[in-house]
Amino acid sequence: MTAQTDTSRDDLIARNLAAVETHFHNETPETIDQAIAVYTDDIVWEVPARGLVLRSIEDVKQEYLKIFGSMNIHKIVNLHRFATEEWVFDDSIFEWTITGDGFRNCPYPPGTTVSVRLLHAFQCRDGKICREHGYEIWRDINDHARVQDDIPATATVEVFG
Repeated sequence: MTAQTDTSRDDLIARNLAAVETHFHNETPETIDQAIAVYTDDIVWEVPARGLVLRSIEDVKQEYLKIFGSMNIHKIVNLHRFATEEWVFDDSIFEWTITGDGFRNCPYPPGTTVSVRLLHAFQCRDGKICREHGYEIWRDINDHARVQDDIPATATVEVFG
């Protein structure tokens, strides 16, 4: 393998990681347009645990806005993130209280505080996200038998007030 091929591979991975970072950083009602700007026009957004498959940027935007309006986030623990030339994987734990009905096919009612282990698999093309798969493991925060996670020393934790 030549140095140029290595650089090209590194550049592809860096572009993919940057697209995912831009997406995550802007997952708020105020900056949602920037989050979805890193999608390709043929985005496929899938959440298998809740039976959701969306195929348009506008549908994904509306789904996010419903979700944002139905959660009070307490903490995010970023466990692992890595990438290849085509995929970015992010493994995190999100803790929030469900405040509304914006999570379609949610396994818990509003008022429940949950710990959701969430693995994102992002397929990227030309520095943009063409597929976003969110694999969710929903757990009631008080279910100490199920809320068992191996948190690496390198994890980053963001606590919200």
